[in-house]
Amino acid sequence: MKKSILLVLLLTITGIKAQDQYTKGMEKAMKLWSEQKIVDASNLFERIATAEMDNWLPYYYVAMVNTTASFGEQDEQKLSLQLGKAKEYIDIAKNISPNNPEILVLEAMTNTAWIAFDGATYGMTLSGKNVKLYQEAAELAPDNPRVVFGKAEWDMGAARYFGKDTAPYCKDIERSLELFATFKPESDFHPNWGQDRAKSVAEQCKS
Repeated sequence: MKKSILLVLLLTITGIKAQDQYTKGMEKAMKLWSEQKIVDASNLFERIATAEMDNWLPYYYVAMVNTTASFGEQDEQKLSLQLGKAKEYIDIAKNISPNNPEILVLEAMTNTAWIAFDGATYGMTLSGKNVKLYQEAAELAPDNPRVVFGKAEWDMGAARYFGKDTAPYCKDIERSLELFATFKPESDFHPNWGQDRAKSVAEQCKS
């Protein structure tokens, strides 16, 4: 009995220590990202991912860091490396956590980065994929603020491209802000971004 109790205690302590290492690592990676140390943040998230093979979050953040860094990038070789890595880690994250609306939104963002770089080349092949990704995400999580906002912003961009009125989508932007106001992430590291961007788009709707 004593040995079994000691074994449980040892396993618990080991689990806590591992959790502490995970927490410290994620906090450090987040800090590096906030300081715009993109390569360092991505590398640290990658190292965390190799130790947390059943946890989709570090894989998600490798993809997120590389995707967000790609918007505005003019060097096609650098862009290709970043978005290639993002797609690789998105695919792994989807295998770990299937039917995850947060990952679907991120995948659509990665496609959008390609379209923003060269719409003539990538718009035809990736636009339809984004429509499906946002539809799937909306079916899975209709009240997720990033899903609502991401879909609305995508629809606004498509309307703008085809010379159509974007005003009908402003109500969805406002709805996303209401959802952001009450959204509670599952943990400190679960996705909780997008509110500032939604506020900015909402202001554009008023102008």
